[in-house]
Amino acid sequence: MLERIQVLICGGTGCLSSKSKQIKDLFTEELKAIDLQNEVGLVLTGCFGLCEKGPVVIVYPDETFYTHVTLEDVKEICTEHLLKGRPVKRLMMKNPLDKTQIKNINQLKFYSKQKRIALRNCGNINPMDINEYIAKEGYRALGEILINKTPQQVIDDMIHSGLRGRGGGGFLTGRKWQFAHDSASDRKYVICNADEGDPGAFMDRAILEGDPHSVLEAMAICGYAIGADQGFIYVRAEYPVAVERLHIAIDQARHYGLLGKNLFGTDFNFDIDIRLGAGAFVCGEETALIASIEGERGMPRLKPPFPAIKGLWGRPTNVNNVETLANIPVIFLKGPEWFKAIGTEKSSGTKVFALGGKIMNTGLVEVPMGTTLREVIYDIGGGIPNKRKFKAVQTGGPSGGCITEKDLDTPIDFENLTALGSMMGSGGMIIMDEDNCMVDVARFYLDFTVDESCGKCTPCREGTKQMKDILDRICEGYGTLKDIDELEKLAHMIKDTSLCGLGQTAPNPVLSTLKHFRQEYLDHVEQRVCKAGVCRELTNFVIDDTCIGCGKCARNCPVNAITGWIKDKHEINLETCIRCGACKTACPVKSIISVPIHQEEAFL
Repeated sequence: MLERIQVLICGGTGCLSSKSKQIKDLFTEELKAIDLQNEVGLVLTGCFGLCEKGPVVIVYPDETFYTHVTLEDVKEICTEHLLKGRPVKRLMMKNPLDKTQIKNINQLKFYSKQKRIALRNCGNINPMDINEYIAKEGYRALGEILINKTPQQVIDDMIHSGLRGRGGGGFLTGRKWQFAHDSASDRKYVICNADEGDPGAFMDRAILEGDPHSVLEAMAICGYAIGADQGFIYVRAEYPVAVERLHIAIDQARHYGLLGKNLFGTDFNFDIDIRLGAGAFVCGEETALIASIEGERGMPRLKPPFPAIKGLWGRPTNVNNVETLANIPVIFLKGPEWFKAIGTEKSSGTKVFALGGKIMNTGLVEVPMGTTLREVIYDIGGGIPNKRKFKAVQTGGPSGGCITEKDLDTPIDFENLTALGSMMGSGGMIIMDEDNCMVDVARFYLDFTVDESCGKCTPCREGTKQMKDILDRICEGYGTLKDIDELEKLAHMIKDTSLCGLGQTAPNPVLSTLKHFRQEYLDHVEQRVCKAGVCRELTNFVIDDTCIGCGKCARNCPVNAITGWIKDKHEINLETCIRCGACKTACPVKSIISVPIHQEEAFL
């Protein structure tokens, strides 16, 4: 029996943490209570992308878009909307400009400017049901390829499509397949790199959670093209939902004869296994990943030879990341010309970005290459909250760099972002406003890369630590002009001499902030001030006249530095204050502001 209504509930990690699974279970109970269980279909899907609004529930066919749904809202949706046909207006998303209610998903600017290819099934199907993937033409591309195309024809189509690796390097996918195809060996391997480690990046996780079969199908296509019969998905153990759904998908594909022996009645054999990583960022580098699968410590190897020549267990190996693979089935369904027509001349197709930081609409977006940064940040992302001023956007995570207001109209592609001193990376896009200290931002990313360095090569192991120490001194008020010169010198040396991409790109956040925000470095060392009020040793907290005297700041202060009567303005004893920020976090009316040290009077 076909249901007249479909209720799709976000089942991505973010919404699951906000009880979306319990929301689905409660929907089941409430629908039974009003005898609608046979008329309403419930589906726990993958991520819808608009993560800041989760848990998200969409009701079809009217496409009503509900946000921040709680367990307490389920009964009202069932009785009012599903039973009586009256949508629950208070749960509908509101237009941030005029606060009018957005009645259905097609009215959301967040989606209207996107083109979803890698994310095409995320939020649309049940990722734990292979039949739903097949209903969306899943595994059709694999079948047609095995029956109608030679391996070389498959590779030629991939080259012609212009698909470049979405993991950061941007190497032409078809060329990589050609190298592996041309390498003679008794056995070859396909690896899916799902070791997504950039702070703020979660696009690969979302694809694995929302559309795992697209990755399995693409790996089988790659296996046929290069002559491999075994694939491995290397995924970090911190992605338990993705791992669970991958296991389910692999078992289902084997049961349907879509993995294993004699696929589609041909003599092609291909199977896939999962290998869990321990969360080492360096294992995102393909040779370190291969070493980890082999049971060795995850450390990069010198190249050449490249994995396509000598990879896993010394045999030719092709490594592609999750997003790259997710594009492949649809390329063969619609043709390489169709894909090449999207994007720019040198960067075909789309790119998925994880929008985060100081932005209204945090979440996943997929846009054609050539879309400008301004469109992504303001049209899709909704701009900067709280009427704050945009300061910079960091692309490429700890391997990238910051881009300022003057370059926001730059079309996004591999070459343009590199020319700006940043990079595409895996797709993290962190937005910063006027309250961010760019010296502290550089220190944050260096702190990450210092922890994640495998220690194999001296420039990365020792050099990044020296850079971090210099940044610590600058942020603590002990830096000198000589430190800034030394920081820049170290950055260039590490870029030129490190063994792998981790060390070679680790200085990028420092170099880009020095280029665009050198004055902030000079303020820290010459005036001993952090004008953004972020660096603790150079910052004081003060309470302005908007204080309502609720006392929450005083109750949360660990050193009792705040005094004041209820309903009266409170004060902070700066001699006692340890600048932990607990009061600022607790204040319900944002009356506590951070100001440069010794400049408190000017802000009161």
